[in-house]
Amino acid sequence: MSKLKSTERRMKLILMLQQSKERLTAQELADRFGVTKRTIYRDLNTLSELNVPVTHDPFKGYGVISGYNIPPLMFTTRELATIMVGLNFVKSQVDRNLVNDAKGVEIKVKELLPDKLRAFMNSLHNKTIVDPFLNFGHEKKEGGNWYLISSAIAEQQTIQFTYKSLKKNQTTRRKVDPYLLVFYKDHWNMIGFSHIRGETRNFILDQITDLSVTDQIFETPDDFNAEALIFNSSNLGEKVVLHIDKSIDRAFKANLPTKIIKYEAVSSKIIKVELRFDNLDFLNQWLLQFSDKVVVQSPNSLIQKRRDLIDRVSKSIEPF
Repeated sequence: MSKLKSTERRMKLILMLQQSKERLTAQELADRFGVTKRTIYRDLNTLSELNVPVTHDPFKGYGVISGYNIPPLMFTTRELATIMVGLNFVKSQVDRNLVNDAKGVEIKVKELLPDKLRAFMNSLHNKTIVDPFLNFGHEKKEGGNWYLISSAIAEQQTIQFTYKSLKKNQTTRRKVDPYLLVFYKDHWNMIGFSHIRGETRNFILDQITDLSVTDQIFETPDDFNAEALIFNSSNLGEKVVLHIDKSIDRAFKANLPTKIIKYEAVSSKIIKVELRFDNLDFLNQWLLQFSDKVVVQSPNSLIQKRRDLIDRVSKSIEPF
């Protein structure tokens, strides 16, 4: 049996002791799990501390009291509602594998709940909607990279993949120590140390293919800081300066897909906003929702993109 994380191994250990017709020795259990007897002793002690009725016969080995069942999961209704919101959020993603995994988790949780809580969860199933438009606005795509990368992050394993840079229109092979997975409104990013560049970089998951997890183990930096990696990375993109009307201030800040670097009033009606963004085409499209309530001050490339977009929109409403 391949090596398991301690919690998963202990759950399987309970099931193995329950299902076995005969007692099992520490050596037999160690052989089945591919660990040492010392690890098995530690697991058995942990189970006993959790009130699992482990029994021991010095000649025959270990077992559990006949009739023992793992108690059902116990949540408060508030905790269960929180779980439902989280699962519904994951089910709204465009990655088909994530959606299917969330559905699988939901089924397993329901199976382990007492009848009263299961009924409560079922009543919430079709009545807790994260965003009705997410269910219709995106085509579900095959994924898998999210899970592989998350596992590599947890196990601190270096990954290799092919990356297509849309900015430079080129494809390169990358070797990266993955540190973080970050969700930005409509896509996932991975932040990690690039062996080729020799620095921390951002990678969009949709642009990653041919991913593999290596056996190479990396050490997380001693000064690791998730917020600093997200907001202070040199790869966050170009500096953007905007003037926004105070009337849209709340909506602008609530949905902005990046962090505001500087925010100051320049008059009673206008606010100056500075930010960084790595995809000016996306930002240009996003700003269109605020019509003339946003004026781009810099960079010039975004000003030109805005002019071109407005020109195309104008032409699209001309009669044929």
